[in-house]
Amino acid sequence: MKHSTTHPTRRGRGPARRIGRSLALVLPVVLVLSGTLAVTRVDWSGNSSSSVLTASDTSAAGLTARSRAPQDVLRDQLLTELQEKDPGVALTHLQQAVNGRPSLAAHCGSIARTLGRAAVRLYGASRAQSYARPVCDTSFASGVLAAHS
Repeated sequence: MKHSTTHPTRRGRGPARRIGRSLALVLPVVLVLSGTLAVTRVDWSGNSSSSVLTASDTSAAGLTARSRAPQDVLRDQLLTELQEKDPGVALTHLQQAVNGRPSLAAHCGSIARTLGRAAVRLYGASRAQSYARPVCDTSFASGVLAAHS
């Protein structure tokens, strides 16, 4: 009887062993990376006004707010404040928003002009002008003037 040098029943030599070794090396890396990415998406500051959509926030309002640009959301909030309170409050909050989030500075002028035009519609030109202050390089006053002309 002739003996073969290879043993087909011998353990550890086959595609299953190679797959197992590959998984043993790759799986921990994948788990660490996915855990790290998940942790970076959590708002650890305690500020609930995060732009990250959580799994429990599936309402239409949550989806709409997420799809809108931050400057559009801010503009709409400030226009509501202008109507409910006065342009001075809206301008103060615009300045605070730009100070707190410098990326909004590029949109500050257009938001302030929009507030100026809205103030003229609500209060008239002279009263709207009385609220003008140097927020965003006097863009509010520019909006008042444009709406009045």
